[in-house]
Amino acid sequence: MKSVVTTVIAAADAAGRFPSTSDLESVQGSIQRSAARLEAAEKLANNLDAVAKEAYDACIKKYPYLNNAGEANSTDTFKEKCQRDVKHYMRLIQYCLVVGGTGPLDEWGIAGAREVYRALGLPTAPYVEALSYARNRGCAPRDMSAQALTEYNALLDYAINSLS
Repeated sequence: MKSVVTTVIAAADAAGRFPSTSDLESVQGSIQRSAARLEAAEKLANNLDAVAKEAYDACIKKYPYLNNAGEANSTDTFKEKCQRDVKHYMRLIQYCLVVGGTGPLDEWGIAGAREVYRALGLPTAPYVEALSYARNRGCAPRDMSAQALTEYNALLDYAINSLS
């Protein structure tokens, strides 16, 4: 799994060199932000079901046509799968907060996601809306500290941009 440490070492190794001072400063910065990331991961873990449900509801509110017959959210089974997918993305963001890198999202949430959604005829815009809602709903200090919210929002932005 990719983390800031494995990414820095792999990049230096690919270039045939030892990690540079700036590489090590990048790792040090990630370590210094680890407490904020872990706070965000813990807060998300404590509210994962509620955050994912609110995000799902927001995307369905914006795209009510998805409930029409033959659309991506038209049956109870499809609704459960859509909610599951939103929760899956939120859990991957939680994992990324813990490892300090985008590896879990890259490996399990983004790689091939567009192709799978395209093959199944599923739009990505509702997922983008759900993640955007989760990002915009977060509030410091109500939900978490400002630094933890920054770490959380950065990963949401990464996922949003990858699905857009």
